[in-house]
Amino acid sequence: MSKPRIGLLGTGPWAGRTHAPALAAHPGVTFSGVWGRRPEAAAELAAAHSTRAYEDVDALFAASDAVALALPPDVQAPLAARAAAAGCHLLLDKPVATTVAGAREVAGAAAGAGVSSVVFCTLRFAAGTAPWVAEQAERGGWFLARAHWLGSLFADGSTSAYAASPWRRQKGGLWDVGPHLLSVLLPVLGEVTGVDAVAGPGDTTHLLLRHASGAGATVTLSLSAPPEAAHAGLELFGERGRAVMPSWADAVASFGAAVDALLTAVRTGEPHPCDVRFGLRLTEILATAESRLAPAAP
Repeated sequence: MSKPRIGLLGTGPWAGRTHAPALAAHPGVTFSGVWGRRPEAAAELAAAHSTRAYEDVDALFAASDAVALALPPDVQAPLAARAAAAGCHLLLDKPVATTVAGAREVAGAAAGAGVSSVVFCTLRFAAGTAPWVAEQAERGGWFLARAHWLGSLFADGSTSAYAASPWRRQKGGLWDVGPHLLSVLLPVLGEVTGVDAVAGPGDTTHLLLRHASGAGATVTLSLSAPPEAAHAGLELFGERGRAVMPSWADAVASFGAAVDALLTAVRTGEPHPCDVRFGLRLTEILATAESRLAPAAP
């Protein structure tokens, strides 16, 4: 059997820095091509990685067994549903969508077509954090989690390639980095059964979560922290004391691990824990938090 063919939808910084290099370097797949909303950018990215640019997204679907998506979430969702209907397995970015209806459409399309899916929540695939998450979920007995992701994309003088992203400007850290921390908290502490939220400075959001295990979690999310304060971390407290999530790096290798996870799901028919249904649940939690946001006290 020939190597599975995986196409890429998206040509922005995340696609160029992570998805395309990982697909081109992966020994188990054929990088079948690139489609983007800007054909000239697709042509440039495809040429850099010795693959083909497509101006017709349906033609890329036809030439691929699976597609990876690196697009704004509410652009991603309808295209992912369309790809699933064409028989392509899905390697999605987080969040799957910023509306429950959008995420539900993708999940329904994947189920209806019988395709496999993985949502690339980095902490679930990074070599530094993935084993730690599995270990803490297995240990159990956790009472409390404290988590934060303080980015400085919107800080004065930011030179980040992601700072001009319209959807990040609109939706903020809640939707951009919130999925990462939730993707750790749910497998470790159990289903979220209650959500409260309050707004902080800039786009900052503070969450208070109740989990099915009885544990609680506090989460702070921001893309507008001062550069000197930029940091991400997660701590657990429980019967065995305290556990601190290790650091992680190398997004390309992490994405390669997500590709491996999708290939395994396709081969075995066993859904991955971080599949589109999990992505739908993340969107449901974030939408609830957004609906309950109260302004910060003056």
